[in-house]
Amino acid sequence: MLATEINIGIKTTQRQEIADGLSRLLADTYTVYLKTHNFHWNVTGPMFNTLHGMFETQYTELALAVDDIAERIRALGFPAPATYSEYARLTSIPEPEGILTAKEMIQQLVNDQEAIVCTARSIFPIADEANDEPTGDLLTQRMQLHEKNAWMLRSLLE
Repeated sequence: MLATEINIGIKTTQRQEIADGLSRLLADTYTVYLKTHNFHWNVTGPMFNTLHGMFETQYTELALAVDDIAERIRALGFPAPATYSEYARLTSIPEPEGILTAKEMIQQLVNDQEAIVCTARSIFPIADEANDEPTGDLLTQRMQLHEKNAWMLRSLLE
């Protein structure tokens, strides 16, 4: 339910569709934040120091990203999802099961970073059709960062 009328040059139905896509992106981002923080705490082995630091850098950036995504949803006039149950329903990111090796953690995060890129990319046609440049800019920034993170993590598996 919208509290007040919003007139930013984007139809309400388009804003809703974009906000729905961004809600999925927010859920994916928050889920990977939690997963990366988990791995930061629980990584072991010869790559501990490297991975502990890398994971911290990545989860810190993800924590900032969730705020940017949620604020864009709010700017479009819709409530941002903010509960575990909403994130669980909206995310495409699987939760880790059991105790993982460092290599398994890295592989899962590669897959997760790539999944976020795919989620962001899926929103582009909707934002583009609505001439929603701010959302397009946000999506471009998110995709660029997650592609870079996936590449950096992937390089550790070679």
